Amino acid sequence: MSVMQAEKPKASLPEPSLYAKHVKVQPRAVKGTVRTVKWAVLGLLLGLYYVAPWLRWNRGPGVPDQMFLADLTNARLFIGPFEIWPQEIYYLVGLLILGAIGLFAVTSLFGRVWCGFTCPQTVWTDLFMWVERRIEGDRNARIKLDNGPRDAAWWRKKVLKHAAWLGIALATGGAWVMYFVDAPTLVRDIVTFQASLTVLGFIALFTATTYVLAGAAREQVCTYMCPWPRFQGAMLDPDSLVVTYREWRGEKRGKPTDPTAGDCVDCKACVHVCPTGIDIRDGQQLECIGCGLCIDACDDVMGKLGRDKGLISFETLANLSASTAATAGMAPGPQRNAVGMAARKPLHPARPRVLIYAGVITAVLALMLGSWFWRETLTLSVQPDRAPLFVRLSDGGIRNGYTLKLANKLRDDATLTLEIAGPAGLQVTVPDAPADPDGRPLLKTRPDAIASYRAFITAPPSLRLPEHVDITFRLLDSQGRVQASHSSAFQGPRP
Repeated sequence: MSVMQAEKPKASLPEPSLYAKHVKVQPRAVKGTVRTVKWAVLGLLLGLYYVAPWLRWNRGPGVPDQMFLADLTNARLFIGPFEIWPQEIYYLVGLLILGAIGLFAVTSLFGRVWCGFTCPQTVWTDLFMWVERRIEGDRNARIKLDNGPRDAAWWRKKVLKHAAWLGIALATGGAWVMYFVDAPTLVRDIVTFQASLTVLGFIALFTATTYVLAGAAREQVCTYMCPWPRFQGAMLDPDSLVVTYREWRGEKRGKPTDPTAGDCVDCKACVHVCPTGIDIRDGQQLECIGCGLCIDACDDVMGKLGRDKGLISFETLANLSASTAATAGMAPGPQRNAVGMAARKPLHPARPRVLIYAGVITAVLALMLGSWFWRETLTLSVQPDRAPLFVRLSDGGIRNGYTLKLANKLRDDATLTLEIAGPAGLQVTVPDAPADPDGRPLLKTRPDAIASYRAFITAPPSLRLPEHVDITFRLLDSQGRVQASHSSAFQGPRP
């Protein structure tokens, strides 16, 4: 038989898939110091979120008394004693800058502590997982339930779990809307079936997103959707605290009875409690949210074996490298552990990166506080008419029209005198506004509101002006002091 006849055609290999099949993560419950701290933080944050819309702050009659309220109807943002108007959006920008730089500083010091302890995705996922464990049992029971028959018990537990999730999601969506609508009024409208479709639509939207993200997506939000893991590495340095496995102490892995093995017994307890399903022993990974639950799991195993805790710990990469170098070539045992721990250095928080972050935070905070204390309580804006720019009167005079808006940020009204700073001879009139003995219009502000007026400036025929003349509108109090001003222009025909 020829060589060609002996050869068999090769089977074509299937093209590799660009997408990995999702493997459901079933974390095991764990107890320990880190888990206790996480429960405390979770309870505090959830309590603040659900209770804050119900806190009251007396601002006087006719003003919302909710402490935290984004009043879209009246275009106000209320934060305790502070009231921010739309034109003061820079204060909100400043708060966002403070939050961002603060997050950078915390990450530089303590790693992904935001992701592991305070991120809303982590908090609500933790809550959903707790409900799941209460209904379906711990890790092994849930795996057995998912792989078992779809009998009455399966349906009962699944329906009960998803009903509880939907209840939490509904409370979350409703509480979020309460930051934009008065909380007692919203509850009353819902109970009496008077809530608008807009309000109900937003509650349904936030209910659905909470249910999907915390109940179904879970760790996939952190791994695939959230941008923070992609650039948080730029926030870290060798002196940042991160959750890490002390490889110099744990390797090589082996049974507890093996005298040549390190402290890691390869029990995979750290993997089974991880909410993202990774193995921290593989080093720093994008999926690690820094929750520290693997620390509690490993400490529990080390305690049962009579060994020192801290095989997995919050550690700096600099100390990890120093311990690795100090124990190179040493046999596993207490002496190696002691040498490795002695090679570590104290934390060094006052680093250039952290000091720069602190400086930026201080500067932005000082700028915001300064601008708030010197904040104008009365502002004047002037919008000249554009069509037409001017009107020629029957006697030959020229008239310009303007729209004046007086924004009064105080609770009291005031009567102010309007005058024009410009060429002598210009006359200003405001229809439906009284005038003082000198003929100047008297404008009344509205408490905590914007008053709008139409004003007209007239140049008599005898006054010869260029095509464009700069003028200034000024509001004077009873003592003649300027309370607000705005520059504008008087337009006329070409000479």
